[in-house]
Amino acid sequence: MIGRVERLGTYAVLAIAATWCLFPLGEVLWLAVQPQRIDASGVTLANFGTAWTEGEFGTYLRNSVVVSGSVVAVATVLSSLAGYAFGTMRFPGATALFYLLLVGLMVPSEAVVIPLYFTFSSLGLTDTYFAMIAPQIAQSLAFGTFWMRAYFRSSSRELVEAARLDGAGHWRTLWSVLLPLGRPAVLTMVLLTFMWTWNEFLIPLVMVINEPSLSTAPLGLTRFQGQYTSAGGLLAAGAVLVALPVVVVYLFLQRYFIRGMLEGAVKG
Repeated sequence: MIGRVERLGTYAVLAIAATWCLFPLGEVLWLAVQPQRIDASGVTLANFGTAWTEGEFGTYLRNSVVVSGSVVAVATVLSSLAGYAFGTMRFPGATALFYLLLVGLMVPSEAVVIPLYFTFSSLGLTDTYFAMIAPQIAQSLAFGTFWMRAYFRSSSRELVEAARLDGAGHWRTLWSVLLPLGRPAVLTMVLLTFMWTWNEFLIPLVMVINEPSLSTAPLGLTRFQGQYTSAGGLLAAGAVLVALPVVVVYLFLQRYFIRGMLEGAVKG
């Protein structure tokens, strides 16, 4: 049994940690609603409108939605297929191939972005959505395969065998039996992949350097910062606009995210 003093101490530590994390966010939000005029007082939402129009955040957010949505969709499908193969099948070279795939988790994007740029440039693919989407799919695939393999290896063998006895093949077993039961694991992977892709800065910066109209939201925020260096309220409003989609997606998926992380901790 947890004593009262220990429980209060736990709550106190959590409250301090939450305050430490939320204070900078609250400061940014407060700055975003402050009027730009020195003689004005109160709060205003005008900074968001100004940032949206003058900073062209509508275009940048649309680009981020296209890139992030494409990466999440393709990486989720490929990771599920690869994770199922590595987690439930036995074939020659499976272990070596899996560890080779995990190299993608250890290689930072900074180490490969320049060779990637010259490769895409020689093929005439720079300054396109594809140049931003393809490398990030490759980056996400390593983690996604690792994550889904762990789920499939921990899934019920009896359930898989029962599906096989009913005449279900690998495809039917995957899509009709295992994936519906693994919704928390899949949605956790989706959320993490979306967050990483949405916040990616280096690959869009290099791949669309000659096409500012294809900039993603983080890159667009940097361009906006260069225009309004001294306008703290506008910069804060732009930062809120860029971060808002991630917050919204997390709020919708937080229940599955927590379940997926807890199941991974217990089973892993």
